[in-house]
Amino acid sequence: MSEPMSDTGNRQRGDGLRFSPWNLMLLLPFLTLVTPWWNSIEPRLFGMPFFYWSQFAFVVVGVGSVAVVYVRTRDEPVTRAAGAPLDVDELDEGTAGRGGAR
Repeated sequence: MSEPMSDTGNRQRGDGLRFSPWNLMLLLPFLTLVTPWWNSIEPRLFGMPFFYWSQFAFVVVGVGSVAVVYVRTRDEPVTRAAGAPLDVDELDEGTAGRGGAR
């Protein structure tokens, strides 16, 4: 029998999506979608109407917010559950926590 191609043996439990309050900062660039707030001509910057230069400014805000969230969340430790990790066979059979007996 051949071995599986995936490298799931080296992955740690808990890898995947994690919530952090810093992730809420990623919603900031979506403010540009509320066009009535930005849809005006004045004030102009270098002859460019407000609507256009504010959109360019929000590109910088979006890149900055992604960079800040990345730096603030990349080194957060993953909390581990107490006790020994459950065996995949126990989880598949629905016998987790019953000592493996059916």
